Amino acid sequence: MASDHHIHMVLDGVDWKQAIARHKDKTDAPWVHSVLAMYREKGYTYLRDGGDKWGVSRYARSVADTYGITYRTPLAPISRKGNYGAFIGEQYEDIKEYANLVKQHRCEGADFIKIMISGLMDFDRYGFLTQEGLPSAELRELIHIAHEEGFSVMAHANGARTVQAAAEAGVDSVEHGAYLDADALCAMQEAGTVWVPTVSTVGNLRGTGRFDEAAVCRILDSALENIHNFAAMGGLVALGTDAGAWSVPHGVPTEHPLLAQAGVQEDTLSRADAEIKRKF
Repeated sequence: MASDHHIHMVLDGVDWKQAIARHKDKTDAPWVHSVLAMYREKGYTYLRDGGDKWGVSRYARSVADTYGITYRTPLAPISRKGNYGAFIGEQYEDIKEYANLVKQHRCEGADFIKIMISGLMDFDRYGFLTQEGLPSAELRELIHIAHEEGFSVMAHANGARTVQAAAEAGVDSVEHGAYLDADALCAMQEAGTVWVPTVSTVGNLRGTGRFDEAAVCRILDSALENIHNFAAMGGLVALGTDAGAWSVPHGVPTEHPLLAQAGVQEDTLSRADAEIKRKF
């Protein structure tokens, strides 16, 4: 029985704009059923979706049980206006508006809250992010409000200080987590934060020619070293591919070999799997 703790049903791993266009007017139900059928054939029984604002993950959840799959979704991810995340989720302008979105998601049946609190890696330049993270005080408010409404919190987060602040505020899982340092890793370990590093999004770029090859390899090596160090200190590392992202097809097991390369043991993956299923 396999799990993928970070997918995007709305995306196809090839062209995000065309993939989204497929669902903009109405969810492409045959597409969703075909993907779920493929996951079932490959032995998956648990999928955690990062969400989307068109209702694709919501629809997938509504039919996933017919394929023997437990499906979890935040409905739509939430980000601050002007920051990364608008292309796929909802945005807030101030804390009051965020709190209202969280309450709305609760009323609509979200399984958890996903917040987008930093930018992406710049795959052509090692060490650079497309946008810095939110201030620590704001992160604490976002996570506190979601917890008060009874939700666990998944955070798209890159950068050591952003991840450290999120962990210290009690975030339940960190997705991606590029460019961490010892303080950030310790904060996650001490807080019991599950790290879903989604290194397939980097590893699968090798040899494609889309980005600077040396930068991609250096980013991957940095991530694998941090994953190794986190697992060695007893941290929880979970398998999530970010399926649907460019060059990360649904159902292709690219994450497990990379985590194994980083020295992550099966018992670590099992403990993290159980923790995510307990919280999310």
